[in-house]
Amino acid sequence: MSADTEAGAEPVRATIRPLAGAPAARDFVPDPHDARAGALVLDLRGLGLGGRWVGISFRDDGRGSFARVELAVVSRLPGGDQSASLSERAFGNGRFTWLGRLPARAVALRMTPMAGENALAVSDFTITVRSRIVLLGLGALRRPDLAAQALFWRLLGKRVRSQHRLTRALTPPGLSGYDTWVAHFDTLSDADRARIEAEVATWRDPPLISVVMPVYDPGAKVLEEAMRSVRLQLYPHWELCIADDASSDPAVPRLIARTAATDARIRWVRRSENGHIARATNTALDLATGSYVAFMDHDDVLPAHALYEVAKAILRDPDLDLVYSDEDKIDARGRRFEPHFKSDWNLELLYGQNYVNHLTVIRASLVREAGGLRPGFEGSQDHDLLLRLSDTLRPERVRHLPVILYHWRTAVGSGTFSDASLARAEEARLQALRDLLARRGLPHRVERGPLGFNRLVRVLPDPAPRVSVVIPTRDRGELLAVALEGLLSGTAYPDIEVVILDNDSTEPATRALLARAATDPRVRVLACPGPFNFSALSNAGAAAARGALLLFLNNDIEVREPGWLAEMASIAVEPGVGAVGAKLSYPDGTLQHGGVILGAGGVAGHSHLDIGRDDPGYFGRMMITQEVSAVTGACLMMRKAVFEEVGGFDAEHLAVAFNDIDLCLRVRRAGYTIIWTPHAALVHHESKSRGRDDTPEKRARFEGEVRTMLDRWGPQLRNDPYYNPNFARAKAQFRLW
Repeated sequence: MSADTEAGAEPVRATIRPLAGAPAARDFVPDPHDARAGALVLDLRGLGLGGRWVGISFRDDGRGSFARVELAVVSRLPGGDQSASLSERAFGNGRFTWLGRLPARAVALRMTPMAGENALAVSDFTITVRSRIVLLGLGALRRPDLAAQALFWRLLGKRVRSQHRLTRALTPPGLSGYDTWVAHFDTLSDADRARIEAEVATWRDPPLISVVMPVYDPGAKVLEEAMRSVRLQLYPHWELCIADDASSDPAVPRLIARTAATDARIRWVRRSENGHIARATNTALDLATGSYVAFMDHDDVLPAHALYEVAKAILRDPDLDLVYSDEDKIDARGRRFEPHFKSDWNLELLYGQNYVNHLTVIRASLVREAGGLRPGFEGSQDHDLLLRLSDTLRPERVRHLPVILYHWRTAVGSGTFSDASLARAEEARLQALRDLLARRGLPHRVERGPLGFNRLVRVLPDPAPRVSVVIPTRDRGELLAVALEGLLSGTAYPDIEVVILDNDSTEPATRALLARAATDPRVRVLACPGPFNFSALSNAGAAAARGALLLFLNNDIEVREPGWLAEMASIAVEPGVGAVGAKLSYPDGTLQHGGVILGAGGVAGHSHLDIGRDDPGYFGRMMITQEVSAVTGACLMMRKAVFEEVGGFDAEHLAVAFNDIDLCLRVRRAGYTIIWTPHAALVHHESKSRGRDDTPEKRARFEGEVRTMLDRWGPQLRNDPYYNPNFARAKAQFRLW
């Protein structure tokens, strides 16, 4: 039974299995109340599923460890329909399950393609009603302590507590180790192979992909394995274009010639002299006749489905110019390790490092128009090519495939140029970025950053734009005094205005501090009485601000280095940038804010929370300026014009929590990017002045703000483009679980 909703396919059908009786079946149908493309609903009315414990399972073929569909339950309440997301668990081979109690007033299930997907590809959708006794027994096998607590609270009539304990008891334990992840989610079964081959056989006009491979004195075994991995591709429409760069070992050209004789899709040429990797790659490129070019090293390995995944993406979107995938490393024994689960297209991150790397597939005409790889950039030749292409590359024509499609060999004897000549490779990377600035006529400079990554240092306009620092505050003058001292005396920036919103401060010391601060011509204190509403206070400060740049700053921020504000302002003035965030640490040096990850913990969470002072983060991410989906309002800069364009903070629905996330999402929806920089580093004494959400009123307000975010941004919260979907969402720690 097919469930693909693409043109000509059958609708998704759900099988409902009650406790007794024959299974029933119903179809998902297009949701008439949801304008989002591709949304489907399943009517649950009349099935008696409200308030019942059920197991929901489905297949999302070829999706590995994550589903590209948002599954939600719709409940009919007096105030209108309310939707709640159901967080599924992956169990390998494209299988996903959810186990729990449906709301008492559940009337429908909704499936929505995640952002970036244009259709659902779901099958075998089954709802099974589960007996509470059976579930309690299963929970007792997994977590007897929690199962006992669930029974105890049930006997006392505390149903909510009982349900919470039983749900935790039923949650399977997480996996551990990359080997286990590979076995569950990244190992093709015979059925997978058959499905892929059958699918490819139906494709019309599949693209020819030219795999270009420069070769110079590899070990015979690794070269043979590299060529074999191409020949074993499940996608047959490829050609392997090899340029032997005058290898000194005569066994190398003999092996290539012998292999080419067995497969007409292998084309090769032997160069008369060694020209290094850029020239050799260009020679291989001269052999290519495909519409797309895939770059491959002579000792690496492609998994069998690599070119299939690339071709499938191209067929779905023929306008794609660049396709790249996740990758891992492989040792001499074939053991896979150190996976790199990457961000979607992130130009700011690309300035700092070639995070795109392998597998990279580019429209052949663009590579040729760029002149191929540039000699003299050996070790960073791919990075240089990507930076040159980025001058005209449109983000919507770039596709990141969050699948491991390349195994990068690290065995002894197969080292790359970058391994052997790191200093030269770093200089080539710096020069590639300098050339980009020269092409674009930008006055900025390039420096060697932490760990040898590039650092783009932007030059401020002359004169520098005024920065209006907006600080809501209430009492705790000792904190505000530190923030003001850092701003007014410890910051090297020529034009600062501070707008303090005093929200009913009563402490004599604070009132005295505010009176003293107001005598500084750079400071204004505005009285803003009433209940604490961060959004309303910030909006009032923005309205009173006279600067072209707004900096929303908590009153518990401590400045420790003078250049932080110039760093943020130099980024915020760029026309395409909507907001800029800083690197915030706790007083003990551990990280508090490295950008915001959507969906972490439910709505959003801070990236790399609590890592150490010198920890570079996942593949150096906490050392490099990069695009993110959102940044914290504790230190958020943006142009006043952008703030006004998107309507400012939502003071009505998001008074305290998530207003910064909502603002950033509206900024991104308007077409701007959000940048986080580690080169503006501050200390954050988080929430000391406001206190905790520990009263019934505060908890109710927080729950309402959570509902607002889920209703307004549900699909986006499950699909942060800068946080790989293979990572766990409980915390933003860049881990698989």
